[in-house]
Amino acid sequence: MSLTGRCLCGEVAWELAGDAIATAVCHCDHCQRQSGGAFSVNIVAHESQLTVSGDLATYEDHGDDGGDNVYVLRRFCGTCGSPIVSALVETEGVIAVKAGTLDEKADIRPTVEAWCEHRQPWVELPGMAVSLDRE
Repeated sequence: MSLTGRCLCGEVAWELAGDAIATAVCHCDHCQRQSGGAFSVNIVAHESQLTVSGDLATYEDHGDDGGDNVYVLRRFCGTCGSPIVSALVETEGVIAVKAGTLDEKADIRPTVEAWCEHRQPWVELPGMAVSLDRE
């Protein structure tokens, strides 16, 4: 299976080859801020599966502790700002491609939620197979 997507302005396009590990909803504060919504929907895959054309800017996300450690490399289109992919530093080689940038979104069905303690109280997602609470 292959998935394709692009940023809002079209300067960055991507293709994900093969099957994803999972499709996950992340409720963490940083994903809420990056997405501008109540959560982020992510296609979790191996970095080797992703091909990107165009230039990505990178924001080094240091997490809530504000320390020197970088937890997530958030990559986005430097022209329109669309978030494209997040590289999880502590899980080397695992990425989260932003599902909102997919060319065909209709078949995406999240099965995992993470950082549920940050979920907005009005959000109820049906059919979640796994909830990765961090409390």
